[in-house]
Amino acid sequence: MTRFVFITGGVVSSLGKGIASAALAALLQARGYRVRLRKLDPYLNVDPGTMSPFQHGEVFVTDDGAETDLDLGHYERFTGVHATRSDNATTGRIYSEVIARERRGDYLGATVQVIPHITDAIKNAVLHDTDDLDFALIEIGGTVGDIESLPFLEAIRQLRNDLGLERTMFLHLTLVPWIPAAGELKTKPTQHSVKELQNVGIQPQMLLCRSDRPLPENERRKIANFCNVRPQAVISALDVDTIYACPISYHEEGMDNEVLRHFGLPHEGEPDLSAWSRVLDAMRNPEGEVRIAVVGKYTSLLDSYKSLNEALIHGGIANRVRVKLDWVDSQIFEDGDGAVIERLEGVHGILVPGGFGERGSEGKIEAVRFAREHKIPFFGICFGMQMAVIECARNLAGIRDASSTEFGPTDQPVVGLMTEWAKGNELLRRREGGDLGGTMRLGAYDATLVTGSRVAEVYGTTEIRERHRHRYEVNIHYRETLEETGLLFSGLSPDGILPEIVEYPDHPWFIGVQYHPELMSKPFAPHPLFSGFIAASVRQARLV
Repeated sequence: MTRFVFITGGVVSSLGKGIASAALAALLQARGYRVRLRKLDPYLNVDPGTMSPFQHGEVFVTDDGAETDLDLGHYERFTGVHATRSDNATTGRIYSEVIARERRGDYLGATVQVIPHITDAIKNAVLHDTDDLDFALIEIGGTVGDIESLPFLEAIRQLRNDLGLERTMFLHLTLVPWIPAAGELKTKPTQHSVKELQNVGIQPQMLLCRSDRPLPENERRKIANFCNVRPQAVISALDVDTIYACPISYHEEGMDNEVLRHFGLPHEGEPDLSAWSRVLDAMRNPEGEVRIAVVGKYTSLLDSYKSLNEALIHGGIANRVRVKLDWVDSQIFEDGDGAVIERLEGVHGILVPGGFGERGSEGKIEAVRFAREHKIPFFGICFGMQMAVIECARNLAGIRDASSTEFGPTDQPVVGLMTEWAKGNELLRRREGGDLGGTMRLGAYDATLVTGSRVAEVYGTTEIRERHRHRYEVNIHYRETLEETGLLFSGLSPDGILPEIVEYPDHPWFIGVQYHPELMSKPFAPHPLFSGFIAASVRQARLV
């Protein structure tokens, strides 16, 4: 029997519903339960794929090629359970499906309305493919009180009646702010937030109260009385030094015990949190520090690189070192060599991440050149790999006009738009000037590595499968010319058409990959490329 926990948030946004949901799932998983997490987003976009990284942050890609909310990355990192397309539903997707059904005549002439048609579609999205689970945790995006989230709240209210009290639980995340002038924590925002929920017919059974200091017993009982919950179900969610401390912190506050008690399940024993203890020990007791320069174009909003940031931390965990990230806007390198040397001299590793568009590309190419010429460990991801190939073409192969068709027409398309490619036995096609949403090479693809290459050594195999998100590919027709300079095409698609990995064998550590390995990294299972990159950076740190 699947039990459903619905997680809502109030008072302000960015309180950490995604982390709270992931931490609770990790606790239930540590007790032996099968879990799955889902995110319902109120925005009208079909998915976040066409949103600006400055506005929405990272787009997390699943194995089956869905462009989803960055919270699904937290879900995977905390539980190791691979998310799927069905684990992120937006208002735009729900309405698109309902309108498509109306156009086909599926509603037999009925007037299509928010209730029951939209709410039924939301309920179907929640219940889809949950039969083999013990717990399904459903996070509702946005803040209670926003008009956009009302259909989702109505849908989960109905689900409480459909499934019964014994299979559903509402968990509400709120803020208990400290007012310095008054010298006390204030519970009124939490009271008003719960009242907003009650106004739409939802009574939470647990409150997770974010604060920067412990919640005194008097305030806990006050919240319980005014919000109609058990005092034991008012959980203090203290600020922690790392998000990976949340599962242990929430367990110490009694969160998982109270959830199990609510569902009438045994809760006397202790969950196995040893993996989380090892992660925290490695993070809190490092044996050194490395400085990594991340040369990107979305550095003013670090959520744009959320999975990348976490994967670098995971690489530090694997090597028991603290990873100090130096976020560098690539545009500052477009004024000459002086800025590159001044900004990158002394770093132990350079990473050029993914991105879209020409802005900042020349600066990324200069960062690649600096890493190659100064023998600094380099890691290029997606667009970063493409810039590494263009840098090689221009500065080593003598193709001065080497460029990408993403930047406009060029006589030397070292990187170009692919219009068709194979995925298994299926031929996928796209056209220039078509819709942007969902038209990239998305999801998990196989690659074959060159025996004896550095990446084959890093992976410990010659057959890999990694997640992609890009429209442009390195042009295989330049392979022979570029390999004559020393750049090895060490990974290709199984049909040998699409370059997946390049490296310089004579460099201490220089690897560029077309895919996004950061999407697969976990704190308790760091991705081998990030472990290897940080290990090389540790060696570099000993040299400077």
